[in-house]
Amino acid sequence: MVPAMNVGFIGLGAMGQHMARNLHRAGLLTGAWNRTKSKSEALASETGCRAFSTPAELAADSEVIFTCVSADDDLLSVIEALLPGLRKGTIVVDCSTVAADTARKAAARLAPAGAALLDCPVSGGVEGAKNATLAVMCGGDQEIFERALPVLSVIGKTVALLGPTGAGQATKATNQILCAGVIQVVAEAMAFAQAEGLPLEQVIEVLGKGAGSSWYFVHRAPFMARGEYPAGFRVRLHDKDLRICRDMAARHGATLPVVESTLADYKRLLETGHGDEDISTIFRLKAPLFSGGK
Repeated sequence: MVPAMNVGFIGLGAMGQHMARNLHRAGLLTGAWNRTKSKSEALASETGCRAFSTPAELAADSEVIFTCVSADDDLLSVIEALLPGLRKGTIVVDCSTVAADTARKAAARLAPAGAALLDCPVSGGVEGAKNATLAVMCGGDQEIFERALPVLSVIGKTVALLGPTGAGQATKATNQILCAGVIQVVAEAMAFAQAEGLPLEQVIEVLGKGAGSSWYFVHRAPFMARGEYPAGFRVRLHDKDLRICRDMAARHGATLPVVESTLADYKRLLETGHGDEDISTIFRLKAPLFSGGK
Protein backbone atom coordinates (compact mmCIF):
# COMPACT_ATOMS: atom_id res chain seq x y z
CA MET A 1 0.00 0.00 0.00
CA VAL A 2 1.33 3.44 -0.97
CA PRO A 3 1.64 5.75 2.07
CA ALA A 4 -0.49 8.90 2.03
CA MET A 5 1.51 11.72 0.50
CA ASN A 6 0.70 15.02 -1.19
CA VAL A 7 2.10 14.85 -4.72
CA GLY A 8 2.21 17.72 -7.19
CA PHE A 9 2.95 17.36 -10.90
CA ILE A 10 4.55 19.84 -13.30
CA GLY A 11 4.64 19.18 -17.04
CA LEU A 12 1.55 17.59 -18.58
CA GLY A 13 2.89 16.64 -21.98
CA ALA A 14 2.50 13.34 -23.82
CA MET A 15 4.14 11.41 -20.97
CA GLY A 16 3.42 13.61 -17.97
CA GLN A 17 -0.34 13.67 -18.31
CA HIS A 18 -0.55 9.88 -18.06
CA MET A 19 1.89 9.70 -15.17
CA ALA A 20 -0.18 12.29 -13.33
CA ARG A 21 -3.35 10.27 -13.93
CA ASN A 22 -1.72 7.17 -12.47
CA LEU A 23 -0.75 9.14 -9.37
CA HIS A 24 -4.36 10.28 -9.14
CA ARG A 25 -5.62 6.70 -9.36
CA ALA A 26 -3.34 5.85 -6.44
CA GLY A 27 -4.90 8.65 -4.39
CA LEU A 28 -1.70 10.72 -4.34
CA LEU A 29 -2.13 13.59 -6.80
CA THR A 30 -3.15 16.80 -5.07
CA GLY A 31 -2.40 19.32 -7.79
CA ALA A 32 -0.67 20.22 -11.03
CA TRP A 33 0.89 23.13 -12.86
CA ASN A 34 1.59 23.42 -16.56
CA ARG A 35 3.00 26.23 -18.65
CA THR A 36 -0.09 25.93 -20.85
CA LYS A 37 -2.71 26.58 -18.19
CA SER A 38 -5.53 24.85 -20.03
CA LYS A 39 -3.80 21.47 -19.57
CA SER A 40 -3.66 21.70 -15.78
CA GLU A 41 -7.22 23.00 -15.69
CA ALA A 42 -8.39 20.06 -17.81
CA LEU A 43 -6.63 17.60 -15.50
CA ALA A 44 -8.15 19.30 -12.46
CA SER A 45 -11.61 19.03 -13.99
CA GLU A 46 -11.04 15.36 -14.75
CA THR A 47 -9.49 14.29 -11.44
CA GLY A 48 -10.59 16.82 -8.85
CA CYS A 49 -7.01 17.87 -8.12
CA ARG A 50 -6.08 21.55 -7.91
CA ALA A 51 -4.74 23.51 -10.89
CA PHE A 52 -2.12 25.73 -9.26
CA SER A 53 -1.43 29.22 -10.55
CA THR A 54 2.33 29.04 -9.97
CA PRO A 55 4.96 26.39 -9.26
CA ALA A 56 5.62 28.05 -5.89
CA GLU A 57 1.99 27.54 -4.84
CA LEU A 58 2.23 23.90 -5.86
CA ALA A 59 5.47 23.52 -3.90
CA ALA A 60 3.88 24.90 -0.73
CA ASP A 61 1.23 22.16 -0.90
CA SER A 62 3.43 19.20 -1.91
CA GLU A 63 5.68 16.68 -0.18
CA VAL A 64 6.78 15.19 -3.49
CA ILE A 65 6.92 17.16 -6.73
CA PHE A 66 7.21 15.46 -10.12
CA THR A 67 8.62 17.45 -13.02
CA CYS A 68 8.50 16.29 -16.63
CA VAL A 69 9.58 19.04 -19.02
CA SER A 70 11.20 19.18 -22.44
CA ALA A 71 14.65 20.68 -22.02
CA ASP A 72 17.45 21.58 -19.64
CA ASP A 73 16.61 25.29 -19.45
CA ASP A 74 12.95 24.44 -18.81
CA LEU A 75 13.91 22.30 -15.81
CA LEU A 76 16.20 24.92 -14.29
CA SER A 77 13.48 27.57 -14.75
CA VAL A 78 10.94 25.35 -12.98
CA ILE A 79 13.38 24.72 -10.11
CA GLU A 80 13.81 28.48 -9.65
CA ALA A 81 10.06 28.97 -9.73
CA LEU A 82 9.55 26.29 -7.06
CA LEU A 83 12.03 27.74 -4.57
CA PRO A 84 9.83 30.39 -2.90
CA GLY A 85 7.25 27.78 -1.87
CA LEU A 86 9.45 24.77 -1.09
CA ARG A 87 9.22 23.14 2.31
CA LYS A 88 12.15 21.48 4.02
CA GLY A 89 12.19 17.76 3.24
CA THR A 90 10.40 18.08 -0.10
CA ILE A 91 11.53 15.62 -2.78
CA VAL A 92 11.62 16.80 -6.38
CA VAL A 93 11.42 13.83 -8.76
CA ASP A 94 12.54 14.96 -12.19
CA CYS A 95 11.40 12.68 -15.01
CA SER A 96 12.67 14.94 -17.78
CA THR A 97 15.51 13.91 -20.05
CA VAL A 98 18.34 16.41 -19.51
CA ALA A 99 22.11 16.37 -19.16
CA ALA A 100 23.58 14.77 -16.05
CA ASP A 101 25.25 18.09 -15.24
CA THR A 102 21.86 19.82 -15.38
CA ALA A 103 20.51 17.37 -12.81
CA ARG A 104 23.45 18.15 -10.56
CA LYS A 105 22.84 21.91 -10.97
CA ALA A 106 19.18 21.45 -10.06
CA ALA A 107 20.09 19.42 -6.97
CA ALA A 108 22.58 22.07 -5.85
CA ARG A 109 19.95 24.79 -6.27
CA LEU A 110 17.43 22.88 -4.15
CA ALA A 111 19.82 21.97 -1.33
CA PRO A 112 19.83 25.34 0.52
CA ALA A 113 16.03 25.10 0.80
CA GLY A 114 16.33 21.68 2.44
CA ALA A 115 14.81 19.95 -0.59
CA ALA A 116 16.31 17.04 -2.48
CA LEU A 117 16.35 16.02 -6.13
CA LEU A 118 16.07 12.56 -7.63
CA ASP A 119 16.83 12.55 -11.34
CA CYS A 120 14.43 9.89 -12.60
CA PRO A 121 14.14 9.89 -16.39
CA VAL A 122 11.83 7.25 -17.78
CA SER A 123 11.57 4.96 -20.79
CA GLY A 124 8.69 2.98 -22.22
CA GLY A 125 6.92 5.44 -24.47
CA VAL A 126 3.45 6.89 -24.15
CA GLU A 127 2.18 3.33 -23.77
CA GLY A 128 4.37 2.79 -20.71
CA ALA A 129 3.30 6.10 -19.19
CA LYS A 130 -0.36 5.22 -19.73
CA ASN A 131 -0.06 1.68 -18.36
CA ALA A 132 2.32 2.52 -15.50
CA THR A 133 4.94 0.13 -16.88
CA LEU A 134 7.76 2.62 -17.35
CA ALA A 135 11.39 1.87 -16.61
CA VAL A 136 12.48 4.54 -14.11
CA MET A 137 16.22 5.27 -13.92
CA CYS A 138 17.13 7.07 -10.72
CA GLY A 139 20.08 9.06 -9.49
CA GLY A 140 20.38 10.51 -6.00
CA ASP A 141 20.73 9.75 -2.31
CA GLN A 142 19.80 6.23 -1.16
CA GLU A 143 17.65 7.43 1.75
CA ILE A 144 15.75 9.89 -0.46
CA PHE A 145 15.23 7.17 -3.06
CA GLU A 146 13.80 4.80 -0.46
CA ARG A 147 11.38 7.49 0.74
CA ALA A 148 10.21 8.12 -2.82
CA LEU A 149 10.15 4.49 -3.98
CA PRO A 150 6.47 3.80 -3.12
CA VAL A 151 5.45 6.79 -5.22
CA LEU A 152 7.83 5.95 -8.06
CA SER A 153 6.38 2.45 -8.15
CA VAL A 154 3.00 3.97 -9.05
CA ILE A 155 4.32 5.20 -12.40
CA GLY A 156 6.78 2.45 -13.29
CA LYS A 157 7.21 -1.29 -13.35
CA THR A 158 11.00 -1.23 -13.09
CA VAL A 159 12.48 1.33 -10.70
CA ALA A 160 16.20 1.33 -9.88
CA LEU A 161 18.74 3.59 -8.18
CA LEU A 162 21.82 3.66 -10.43
CA GLY A 163 24.07 5.92 -8.37
CA PRO A 164 24.39 9.52 -7.14
CA THR A 165 22.73 12.55 -8.70
CA GLY A 166 23.20 12.46 -12.47
CA ALA A 167 23.36 8.67 -12.70
CA GLY A 168 19.73 8.47 -13.77
CA GLN A 169 20.37 10.87 -16.64
CA ALA A 170 23.55 9.05 -17.66
CA THR A 171 21.54 5.83 -17.80
CA LYS A 172 18.84 7.53 -19.89
CA ALA A 173 21.51 8.80 -22.28
CA THR A 174 22.63 5.18 -22.68
CA ASN A 175 19.01 4.26 -23.43
CA GLN A 176 18.71 7.01 -26.05
CA ILE A 177 21.76 5.67 -27.87
CA LEU A 178 20.11 2.24 -27.92
CA CYS A 179 16.90 3.79 -29.27
CA ALA A 180 18.83 5.48 -32.08
CA GLY A 181 20.38 2.22 -33.22
CA VAL A 182 17.20 0.19 -32.93
CA ILE A 183 14.96 2.63 -34.80
CA GLN A 184 17.53 2.85 -37.62
CA VAL A 185 17.65 -0.93 -37.97
CA VAL A 186 13.86 -1.35 -37.74
CA ALA A 187 13.37 1.26 -40.47
CA GLU A 188 15.93 -0.34 -42.76
CA ALA A 189 14.47 -3.81 -42.20
CA MET A 190 10.95 -2.59 -42.93
CA ALA A 191 12.13 -0.78 -46.06
CA PHE A 192 13.77 -4.03 -47.20
CA ALA A 193 10.61 -6.04 -46.51
CA GLN A 194 8.52 -3.49 -48.42
CA ALA A 195 10.89 -3.62 -51.40
CA GLU A 196 10.60 -7.41 -51.40
CA GLY A 197 6.84 -7.12 -51.68
CA LEU A 198 6.17 -8.85 -48.35
CA PRO A 199 2.88 -8.42 -46.41
CA LEU A 200 4.20 -5.99 -43.81
CA GLU A 201 1.62 -6.54 -41.07
CA GLN A 202 2.19 -10.30 -41.26
CA VAL A 203 5.96 -9.81 -41.23
CA ILE A 204 5.63 -7.77 -38.04
CA GLU A 205 3.47 -10.42 -36.42
CA VAL A 206 5.90 -13.24 -37.23
CA LEU A 207 9.21 -11.45 -36.62
CA GLY A 208 7.85 -9.83 -33.50
CA LYS A 209 8.19 -13.25 -31.89
CA GLY A 210 11.65 -13.91 -33.30
CA ALA A 211 15.22 -13.31 -32.13
CA GLY A 212 15.49 -10.00 -33.96
CA SER A 213 12.47 -8.45 -32.26
CA SER A 214 12.51 -5.43 -29.95
CA TRP A 215 10.08 -3.05 -28.29
CA TYR A 216 10.51 -0.63 -31.17
CA PHE A 217 9.89 -3.29 -33.79
CA VAL A 218 6.68 -4.51 -32.14
CA HIS A 219 5.31 -1.06 -31.31
CA ARG A 220 6.64 1.15 -34.11
CA ALA A 221 7.03 -1.03 -37.20
CA PRO A 222 3.21 -0.89 -37.57
CA PHE A 223 3.51 2.89 -37.95
CA MET A 224 5.94 2.32 -40.82
CA ALA A 225 3.66 -0.24 -42.43
CA ARG A 226 0.77 2.24 -42.37
CA GLY A 227 2.84 5.30 -43.27
CA GLU A 228 1.43 7.10 -40.22
CA TYR A 229 3.61 8.53 -37.45
CA PRO A 230 1.49 9.90 -34.59
CA ALA A 231 3.45 11.81 -31.99
CA GLY A 232 4.90 9.36 -29.50
CA PHE A 233 8.60 10.03 -29.06
CA ARG A 234 8.98 13.10 -31.23
CA VAL A 235 11.92 13.50 -33.58
CA ARG A 236 12.79 16.92 -32.18
CA LEU A 237 12.98 15.53 -28.62
CA HIS A 238 15.17 12.56 -29.55
CA ASP A 239 17.34 14.95 -31.54
CA LYS A 240 17.76 17.02 -28.37
CA ASP A 241 18.57 13.90 -26.34
CA LEU A 242 21.16 12.65 -28.82
CA ARG A 243 22.90 16.02 -28.71
CA ILE A 244 23.20 15.50 -24.96
CA CYS A 245 24.68 12.05 -25.64
CA ARG A 246 27.11 13.54 -28.15
CA ASP A 247 28.32 16.13 -25.62
CA MET A 248 28.70 13.53 -22.87
CA ALA A 249 30.66 11.21 -25.18
CA ALA A 250 32.89 14.08 -26.31
CA ARG A 251 34.06 14.53 -22.72
CA HIS A 252 35.56 11.06 -23.02
CA GLY A 253 37.11 11.94 -26.39
CA ALA A 254 34.64 9.67 -28.19
CA THR A 255 32.49 10.06 -31.28
CA LEU A 256 29.52 7.70 -31.60
CA PRO A 257 28.81 6.76 -35.25
CA VAL A 258 25.20 5.66 -34.67
CA VAL A 259 24.43 8.92 -32.85
CA GLU A 260 26.02 11.00 -35.61
CA SER A 261 24.17 9.10 -38.35
CA THR A 262 20.85 9.47 -36.57
CA LEU A 263 21.39 13.18 -35.95
CA ALA A 264 22.10 13.64 -39.66
CA ASP A 265 18.83 11.87 -40.49
CA TYR A 266 16.92 13.91 -37.93
CA LYS A 267 18.32 17.12 -39.43
CA ARG A 268 16.73 16.16 -42.74
CA LEU A 269 13.43 15.29 -41.07
CA LEU A 270 13.35 18.52 -39.08
CA GLU A 271 14.11 20.55 -42.20
CA THR A 272 11.24 18.89 -44.06
CA GLY A 273 8.64 19.47 -41.34
CA HIS A 274 8.56 16.08 -39.61
CA GLY A 275 10.00 17.12 -36.25
CA ASP A 276 6.78 16.56 -34.33
CA GLU A 277 6.20 13.06 -35.69
CA ASP A 278 7.26 9.89 -33.91
CA ILE A 279 10.87 8.87 -34.54
CA SER A 280 9.61 5.94 -36.62
CA THR A 281 9.17 8.55 -39.35
CA ILE A 282 12.85 7.88 -40.11
CA PHE A 283 11.31 5.22 -42.39
CA ARG A 284 10.64 8.10 -44.80
CA LEU A 285 14.40 8.23 -45.42
CA LYS A 286 14.96 4.47 -45.62
CA ALA A 287 12.25 3.40 -48.06
CA PRO A 288 13.79 5.43 -50.96
CA LEU A 289 17.03 3.44 -50.56
CA PHE A 290 15.28 0.71 -52.55
CA SER A 291 14.10 1.14 -56.11
CA GLY A 292 10.65 -0.12 -55.02
CA GLY A 293 10.47 2.20 -51.99
CA LYS A 294 7.81 4.84 -51.71
